[in-house]
Amino acid sequence: MYLVDTNIFLEALLRQERAAEVESFFQSIDLDTIFMTDFSVYSIGIALFRVKNFTVFTRFVEDMIVDGISILSLTPEDLKTLNQSTQKFNLDFDDVYQYAVAEKYDLQIISFDKDFDLTERGRKEPIDVLK
Repeated sequence: MYLVDTNIFLEALLRQERAAEVESFFQSIDLDTIFMTDFSVYSIGIALFRVKNFTVFTRFVEDMIVDGISILSLTPEDLKTLNQSTQKFNLDFDDVYQYAVAEKYDLQIISFDKDFDLTERGRKEPIDVLK
């Protein structure tokens, strides 16, 4: 079971350098095994609206969320503990939020962000899962 970080989705949605790798990952993995955070949904919305890609966001919601990927979040009680992981691993807020969700639900983090390499959970890139 995987927690997919925001940067993975944006890589494909914005047609960046590793978009083909990300698309292969999503085509090869059962969407029932993929999760994302509410924070990622909002971050993707912010990024796409900033560049006026409103229809891309709508299509993303319809294709990925409505019919597949489950969205996870933290409770207020969970939020109160984020500072512990931030101090331990030197993560910024968006990374510590993802990390806390992965911890809470025992998920493997899929990310291009190397900051997760310094954590106990680590991370994998989409290509690592496809091997």
